[in-house]
Amino acid sequence: MAADLQAKYSKLAQEYSKLRAQNQVLKKGVVDEQANSASLKDQLKQRDQSLRKVEQEMDSLSFRNQQLAKRVELLQEELVTSEAKSKKGKSKGDSPSQQGLQTQSVFDEDLQKKIQENERLHIQFYEAGEQHRHQEGQMRARLEELESQSAQHQAVVDGLNARYTEAVERLQTDKARMETKSQTLEHESKECRMRAEECQQQLRRCQAELSRQLKQSSSVIQEKVPFNDTKLSDFNSLNVPAHNRRHQLKARDLAGQALAFVQDLVAALLNFHSYTEQRVHIYPRDSSIEPISPLNQKFSQYLHENAAYVRPLEDGLLQLHQSITEDTVTVLETVGKLKLFADHFSAYSHFLQKILPYQLKSLEEECNAPFCTAALTAKNRELQRDVTCITTQFDKLSNYINLLALPSVRQDALPQTSMSAVFTQLSACLHSLQDAVKEMSKHYSQKASLEGELSNVTEKLRTTTECLLGSLVSLTNCTSKIATFFSNNLDFFTSSPGYGPKGGPATLDPLQAESMLANKKKAATYLHAIQKPRPQSVPYKEALANRRVLTSSTESREGLTQQVHQSQEKIARLEQEKEHWLLEAQLGKVRLEKESQRIGELEAQLAAAARGAPASVGPGDGCPPGRRVRPRPGRRGGGAKVSRDGAHDEHQPGWHAIHDVQHGECGR
Repeated sequence: MAADLQAKYSKLAQEYSKLRAQNQVLKKGVVDEQANSASLKDQLKQRDQSLRKVEQEMDSLSFRNQQLAKRVELLQEELVTSEAKSKKGKSKGDSPSQQGLQTQSVFDEDLQKKIQENERLHIQFYEAGEQHRHQEGQMRARLEELESQSAQHQAVVDGLNARYTEAVERLQTDKARMETKSQTLEHESKECRMRAEECQQQLRRCQAELSRQLKQSSSVIQEKVPFNDTKLSDFNSLNVPAHNRRHQLKARDLAGQALAFVQDLVAALLNFHSYTEQRVHIYPRDSSIEPISPLNQKFSQYLHENAAYVRPLEDGLLQLHQSITEDTVTVLETVGKLKLFADHFSAYSHFLQKILPYQLKSLEEECNAPFCTAALTAKNRELQRDVTCITTQFDKLSNYINLLALPSVRQDALPQTSMSAVFTQLSACLHSLQDAVKEMSKHYSQKASLEGELSNVTEKLRTTTECLLGSLVSLTNCTSKIATFFSNNLDFFTSSPGYGPKGGPATLDPLQAESMLANKKKAATYLHAIQKPRPQSVPYKEALANRRVLTSSTESREGLTQQVHQSQEKIARLEQEKEHWLLEAQLGKVRLEKESQRIGELEAQLAAAARGAPASVGPGDGCPPGRRVRPRPGRRGGGAKVSRDGAHDEHQPGWHAIHDVQHGECGR
């Protein structure tokens, strides 16, 4: 146990170290993701700065564009002015107009360049803004993803930390429990060693005692016993064998269980044969409408006789169970009722063999019916094989049961070494019967499903088929229970009960069993006759011990009674003192309140005198300062007497003192 706990502890420690390493990796991953998040935030700041820079450039370009627009307007005004002047000065010649045209072309080119540059700057600004927005969206999505991953990693780390903490606490608890258990085991091992030493000492003493008894018995046998009859088989066969009562109780219990199983089996077989007979009268021809075939009539006649072969099985096993009692010897040589049950079982097996050809022909007749489908024909073929297999298994069971019943008829009919093989084969045959009945129930269920799809199936046939299926289910359950019961108790059936003379073969014939039971009854009668009731009396030592206990109990009771009286007096005295001190405390509290009130009034007078106002006399200053109220003389320093119900007695002296102080008498 300690090794298993140590292995479990080491395994938990390995798991903890593995999880701790994973925790370090996760922490490192979280740190890396946090660093990436910080770098992305820096990149986002840089992008914001570049965006602000581009916006500033845009503002400067807009301002420059406005300036250029104003300049273009000025140039246009100058152009208009120059054109007007050119019209006025046509007579002066063409040289000034040519100069104006050249100036106009220069301005137009300059304006065109500025417009193109302005368009290019607008396009660059738009593209830069779109790219910035796109990058900002990507960065924000990336940032959200990283933040979610960071949160997930943090949650995983927190979960792992909680798991690690729980694992560590659990391991510490396990360690403490293991240490406690190891200490307990060490203590128990010490006790076991001490007990082992004591047992060894007792063993040595027992061996010495047994050696002494063996020597004494050997000497007695050599001197007193004329001969040993167990050495000669002729004399040993006359000895009375021992009686195994536990084996008898077990045999009776198993016989009762087998009787219950056989009763269920008989009920299932009766239902199966009865419903089969009812089905023969309904399918493939209904006897109420048209006569059935001669084959089915004969088959129905034989099925009607099933109770005469099935019910004796229950009666035979019931007689066998009643013959097994606590006072009998139950072995194969002495159980005569087993032969009766074997005969009944053989009769039922012959009945199954008698009806087998009719049952096969009846199924063949169902196959030849015009409304029988190919699937129903296949199921009928399977049912023919199942019926043949079940009949064969019942025949095998009958043979094995007859073999087991032979020793009760002739003692040397079945060797002792062959009984175990017969029981084993009987168990295997029961399991084969269970499998065959199970297959038959399955095939009949499938056949019933196929018949239910036909259009000419009547309600009476459906009801009969359902009842037949129910009987097959009951038969399957019964055979399963019987096979399981026999397999579970196969060791008991194959084991030798131990009956037989001492030192001789483990066989017992009916004469020896009868002699053994007769001698057992005689011994029981003799022991019952010599037993006499003993007079009811008390031994001297026990009476003396009881007197000492009674005397000591009386003395201790008187001492305890005296102690109880003293304790009660002490409790009464303490209660009186408690009442006295409670009254003293109440009186002191009243005095303290009066003194506090008087001190407050004196302080008020002093304050008024300091202000030059006349001092007012309080209600508590009507008495001279030196006068004191003393309690009137009474019991225990003037304490008031308290009645049993808790009320103060006003006629006591202490109560008057408190009453006077409370009604305005002067304090100290």
